[in-house]
Order: sequence, then structure tokens, then C-alpha cells
Amino acid sequence: MTRTHATVEAAVRVLELFDADRTEWTLSGLARHLGQPTSTVHEQLQTLSASGLLVRVGRGRYRLGWRLLKLSSALYGSLPWYAPAHDAMERLARGTHLLSFLCILHGDQVLCVARSVQGRDGPPVAGELDFELPAHATASGKLLLALARRPLPAAATPFTGQTLIHPLDWDTETRTIRTRGHALSQDEWAVGTSGLAVPVRGESGVVLAALGLSLPTARMHAHESLLRALHTAAAEVGWTLGNRG
Repeated sequence: MTRTHATVEAAVRVLELFDADRTEWTLSGLARHLGQPTSTVHEQLQTLSASGLLVRVGRGRYRLGWRLLKLSSALYGSLPWYAPAHDAMERLARGTHLLSFLCILHGDQVLCVARSVQGRDGPPVAGELDFELPAHATASGKLLLALARRPLPAAATPFTGQTLIHPLDWDTETRTIRTRGHALSQDEWAVGTSGLAVPVRGESGVVLAALGLSLPTARMHAHESLLRALHTAAAEVGWTLGNRG
């Protein structure tokens, strides 16, 4: 690894530690968490702050900087499907009172790029704040991997007794997903949390993202009506993007 690559990787590790649960870090806290000397982390923070990616607030405390908002706006603006899919996600949340989200397949990772909690009622569900989701244990992950014809991930962690961790079971599940055009998960990531997901397709039927709902397992009795709502929303987005399949 070159020095430049190592420097960029170190900066990314620092930025990824900031999330909705931990919006601020101190220099000493970051150094302890990363297991690095304070002087090394201080240099990284100085560089990130100078570039606007971090901002110093108060004595030795740091938050994400506004420049990240500019970069994220540019990213979303470069994706023609994002705006209509995001609108559909918001409508689903309001109509179902559930956590709705958009996920993409990035290499071997399933990333939750947007979520909405508007109008949601009921108890919390697993993964409300996670950016990277376990691909083999979530509805969106299983859907995206199945449609991409990917095998069971090598490090398939058994989160619960319902998690799929055997290749033969995975093959059966993914064939079913491709036939039905949607994916379900039930108590596979966390007991008490289930999920539903359908593909968002663009022109020529290419899979762009997964549109999903996360819900308490107790509400899975209504999964058929929720799937209809998901399929309708995804079809509307696809039509906007030129998918006439």
C-alpha cells in the first residue's frame, strides 16, 4: 500500500466513525478507539478540518463538516433514479407507517443509501441506523444478491437461528426470489424484525436498487398487502425511468 493510499484509508476510517449515534468525537476518544497515537490522529483531524470534511466545535470536539453535504448532493444528483425512488420511499413510509429504505449493491456490500421514518409507529426494528447491511440476512440484501446471481457470502454470520448460512438453502432461496420478484426476511438478522424488498428497475430492466420495508415480525401477517404497495411503488418509479417491462 502506498503512502498516499494509506493516508486516504486513514481519513476514511475517521469519517466513518461519525454517525447518527455518535455525531461528535474528541481527539482523545478517536485515538483510543483507533488505537493510534494522539499526534497521528491530531494530524488527520487537522487535515480533514482544513478541507471542510470535519469542523471543530468547542474544545477538542469534532463534527462532520458541511462540505460532505455538497459532495452527497452531487452524488445523488448524478443518479437519475434516486429522486423518483426517494419520493416513492417517502410515500411508502407515510402510507404504511413503517421504516422504508433504498439499498444498493456495491461490490460485495449492501448499502442503505436512504431511509425514511416519517409516520412510523410501533417498536424500533433492527438496522434503523446501519449503512452497511448483512447481505444474507436482510430482505434487500437477499434480493440484490439473488438478482445478481451471487453466491452465499463467504462470511455468512448466523445472527439468529433463522439466518441462512448453508449454500444449498441459499440456492433454493435465491431461485424463489428470482421467480417471485421480491424477497422476505423473518427474524434472520434480529429476532422480532422482518423485512420485504422489491427491485427498482430502470430502462431495459436493469436492477438499480432495492426498495424495502422493515417491520416488527408481528406485523408480517399483512405482508401480502405490503408487497402489493412495494411492487406498485417500484413499478411507478420504473415507468418514470423508462422501464416498460
